[in-house]
Amino acid sequence: MIFETVVSTVSTDGKPHLAPMGVRYQGDDVILMPFKPSATYDNIVGTGHAVLNLTTDVRVFAGCVTGRRDWPLVPAERVPGMRLQAALNHVELRLVEERADEQRPVLRMARVHAARHGDFAGFNRAQAAVIEGAVLVSRLHMLPAEKVREEIAYLQIAIDKTAGPDEHEAWRWLRSAIASHQAAMAVVRDATAIQKQAQKQTPEQKS
Repeated sequence: MIFETVVSTVSTDGKPHLAPMGVRYQGDDVILMPFKPSATYDNIVGTGHAVLNLTTDVRVFAGCVTGRRDWPLVPAERVPGMRLQAALNHVELRLVEERADEQRPVLRMARVHAARHGDFAGFNRAQAAVIEGAVLVSRLHMLPAEKVREEIAYLQIAIDKTAGPDEHEAWRWLRSAIASHQAAMAVVRDATAIQKQAQKQTPEQKS
């Protein structure tokens, strides 16, 4: 199983970084597979530590994929790093093994410390929809526009029926990011079409 979390790391000079990330649990260890290159990978290898944040504030997930990474942080307790202030639970981690891979190395992280900060109120469909929407936004460069439209239309049902103010705000960020991407792609398509048309013209037509 893969669990959706927010991983916080710091660079060797102390600059914090947040990234939504699916993780797996292997016994007491946590398995991370950050992309390479990425700030998360560089920070974990550089410092040997990370913090796993479990939160139902899905604005963090949507924010991180739409350029809004400035979320309140507080110092970790036993490792060099920061944790998400909005975390219901956090786990402080130490790197114990790296299995090399050109694209997604596998990092096995040992638990150093864990703490609980809030109660889990229950599952909410809109929160799940925002997380799915955030995954879509992170893959806009890989997915056909029609698939994105279909997925967003389906997820919109859960937003309309069960979202609160935080979920609506996060959803607006995602919809705006999708609209901006689609507009940019339309400009590229138009420019490509004009270029192809120009290439087809005869010398007489060009003159």
